[in-house]
Amino acid sequence: MRTFIRTPFVSAVLGGVAVATVFLALGVTGHRDTQTIVEQGPVAVQPASSAGAALTPHAIYVRAAPGVVFVRSQIVQTVEDPFELSPRQQRSEATGSGFLIDGGGRILTNYHVVEGADPRTGVTVQFEDKVTRSARVVGQDPNNDLALLKVNMHGLANARPLALGDSSTVQVGDPTLAIGNPFGLDRTLTSGIVSALQRQIQAPNGFSINDVIQTDAPINPGNSGGPLIDAAGRVIGINSQIATGTGGSGSVGIGFAVPIDTARKALLRLERGGQVEIAYLGINGVALTGAQHGVQVTRALTGGPAARAGVEPGDHIRSVDGRRVATMEDLQGFVATKQPGDTVAISGYRGKHPKAFKVTLADRAAEAPTQ
Repeated sequence: MRTFIRTPFVSAVLGGVAVATVFLALGVTGHRDTQTIVEQGPVAVQPASSAGAALTPHAIYVRAAPGVVFVRSQIVQTVEDPFELSPRQQRSEATGSGFLIDGGGRILTNYHVVEGADPRTGVTVQFEDKVTRSARVVGQDPNNDLALLKVNMHGLANARPLALGDSSTVQVGDPTLAIGNPFGLDRTLTSGIVSALQRQIQAPNGFSINDVIQTDAPINPGNSGGPLIDAAGRVIGINSQIATGTGGSGSVGIGFAVPIDTARKALLRLERGGQVEIAYLGINGVALTGAQHGVQVTRALTGGPAARAGVEPGDHIRSVDGRRVATMEDLQGFVATKQPGDTVAISGYRGKHPKAFKVTLADRAAEAPTQ
């Protein structure tokens, strides 16, 4: 499978985040020509109050593993070869994990697992009993590294959907379990805890994914798209990336999962095959330290919503719609609650002079600008 190695400095157009590790979108190296590597039923949602007593890891595995699948995508890429007159096609296989979210055959996985899948050979998923089915890619969301697949469930009586939890109730220290196919070892169970909340990782299109769950449950290439599960057996996230330091490709105890609440919000558009819309402000910034609080704008993207409203590099943002912001994460989290077309009131300073702006948010572009 293709792996997306993140550079040591991950940035988003809304705001930059510096990290000292390499972020790796999870996948298993597959075979390549070169050495690169009906009506839907309701989704089950269980609130925290209904959790009851925690289950043993074995009990959760017995219940959840039949609904976890091994995803394989046949990828075709057009590559330039300096020794050939015209581009040629390079074929490869991307592999990862996914899980059933209802009895109608809908499966959640990561976008980077199925990105660029050949429309002819497409995507296949393998269930616990080794039954393999062709899967249709219903919708893709590169902004949040999500994809929705659909398979025919005829004859798959043992493949039960996983219950979806509420990631907003997750706390640091909560037990976690991951089920997936690391390095092709199907339906592997690992365990850990929630190590941190509200992390940021880089999406395949270059933007940031917010409110990400960090876990020390060992996850590795091939876990991409698999479920991160709480002690009550409910999915709280979709495993997406790991931090590997600077020299390795395996788990060092820092993994990241896209919150299930993020996926739930995207489901309606994904099942309709539409693009998931995300509100966009169009700035980079850094948190101010010391006596001051807020975000100092380091870049206002030319033609972006903030720049059109008059925001300039050097401006100091202190609040949005009256809500105090102390970091770029605060600002990004607030913008993420809005819709494209919404107008927000930004207050702050330009030098020593108070400034206020009315910014009409736009829809994110397909990819983050590089300039």
